[in-house]
Amino acid sequence: MNQNIQYRLGKSRFFKGLIIALSVLCTVPLVLILIYILREGFSKINWHFLINMPKPVGETGGGIANALVGSLLIVFYASLIAIPIGILGGIYLSENRNTRLANWTRLSVDVLQGTPSIVMGIVVYFWVVKPLHTFSALSGSIALAIMMLPIIVRSTEETLKLLPDTLKEAGLALGLPYHKVILRIILPCGISGIMSGVILAVARIAGETAPLLFTAFGNPYFSTNILKPMESLPLLIFNYATSAYDDWHNLAWGAALILLLWVLLLNIITKIITRKWRVQF
Repeated sequence: MNQNIQYRLGKSRFFKGLIIALSVLCTVPLVLILIYILREGFSKINWHFLINMPKPVGETGGGIANALVGSLLIVFYASLIAIPIGILGGIYLSENRNTRLANWTRLSVDVLQGTPSIVMGIVVYFWVVKPLHTFSALSGSIALAIMMLPIIVRSTEETLKLLPDTLKEAGLALGLPYHKVILRIILPCGISGIMSGVILAVARIAGETAPLLFTAFGNPYFSTNILKPMESLPLLIFNYATSAYDDWHNLAWGAALILLLWVLLLNIITKIITRKWRVQF
């Protein structure tokens, strides 16, 4: 009996150590990437780097002000489009789980989530860019919004499915209209998972380059007009990293670090918001 117990304890310790080792191994590539980007990009970042425009070829210095503002605007407008539609779609799927429309919608969302980003850019190019006869930040936001939708829809649906049905039944029993039950009881209770999905969607599109090549296109000048071409951090990194100039390579490393810090900041904000609005059952 003692030998059997010792054997089982030894096997448990072995598999526990194996799981820990594999978990550490999974984090090694991420840590190496972070260290490399920090090493290459940290020395390139300063105040002038953030507020100045890129310099012409042959001139040293310059910054990424146009790309920084452009990325913020493109992602902001994409979020304005995708978040309301995605949350409403997730609510519908969670409230109508077995209807034919819900099943087809769920299948469409899954297929859309697996669609390559470059295909999304080409589609929006023919839908928006060609009819408007110009590249624009608006078309880039639409492409990114379509990419955000599947993540927001499914995260909202799965979060709301985890909530007990008694919450909705209690609200309806007290005489609240159905829409108030959803908006004032169900959504606040699931805000943690919904916000996590929203931030995951924003982080997913923050570094996308392919859709913007066909839509926003890029702009070497400072622009806030969403109906005109606009620069963004992923486009700047792509163009400068593939160039033949060392100064542009330095700008690309600095922009890559800014993009990395941006995603990190979004995750920290999400943790703070979800902790504040978390509902305990």
